Amino acid sequence: MSKLPNLTGIAPAGLADAPDAFSALVASGKQPDKPADFGGPALERRSISEQVANRILSMIKSGNLKSGDRLPTEAQMGIAFGISRPPLREALKALTLMGVLESRQGGRYTVTDLSPSRLVAPFNAMLSAADYDVNEHFEARAVVDLELVRLCATRASPEHLQRVLKLAVDGRAFHHDPVAFRLLDIEFHQAVYNGGRNGLLATLSQGLYDVGLDVRRVASGLPGVIEKSVGQHVEVAEAMMEGDAEAAVAAYRRHLEHVRDTTIQTMARQQ
Repeated sequence: MSKLPNLTGIAPAGLADAPDAFSALVASGKQPDKPADFGGPALERRSISEQVANRILSMIKSGNLKSGDRLPTEAQMGIAFGISRPPLREALKALTLMGVLESRQGGRYTVTDLSPSRLVAPFNAMLSAADYDVNEHFEARAVVDLELVRLCATRASPEHLQRVLKLAVDGRAFHHDPVAFRLLDIEFHQAVYNGGRNGLLATLSQGLYDVGLDVRRVASGLPGVIEKSVGQHVEVAEAMMEGDAEAAVAAYRRHLEHVRDTTIQTMARQQ
């Protein structure tokens, strides 16, 4: 994909209210109605919108745009980028769906707080709305969760590992109380995620945990499911307490396989 042109110079009339970062995007001497040279003739509008979205993202990454900054109007941005409104709106829509921008009253866009929880929300909604593939889901959980288990075993403080162990052991009191166990299960997994001391990975894991909860809620009522899950939680926690990251990862992998299999079993019964 061709890079956006190196747009420099002074903003023309009508961009006085635009952020300085956008003023720098205006081509020196470029006519407002002349399309920007985005790398060659006859480029599809989709390609141009992607390049505009990437340019805005790079401005956020570099610090030229920060959380809370209000973007110029569509007319001003159209002049700055030298493009028409349709591809610009496609770019703005894509960034809004990604959680990077939000539309405010009056049609102006604002850079969001860019927190991990906000950025993962569209991803989680997409997974929830799409056809649920249980194997794909748990494959993704394995990739993220197992790394956090390893990090938790090596990075978490002794006090935090004691909390993980307590949450695991306390589950023994809820073998026949699915509702109470589910509340404790959330706390256990969140404690493991947080123990890895990587906020972004923890947010991704929590998002993946939330996918398919309706099915797992039913699965937790199957005979023996909670008891086995609790035993696996304890195995994970005890391995962490012993400083054996590999054993903790292996135990957690068995736990994920158990949850996956009971989820599949429940889905088969619901069909």
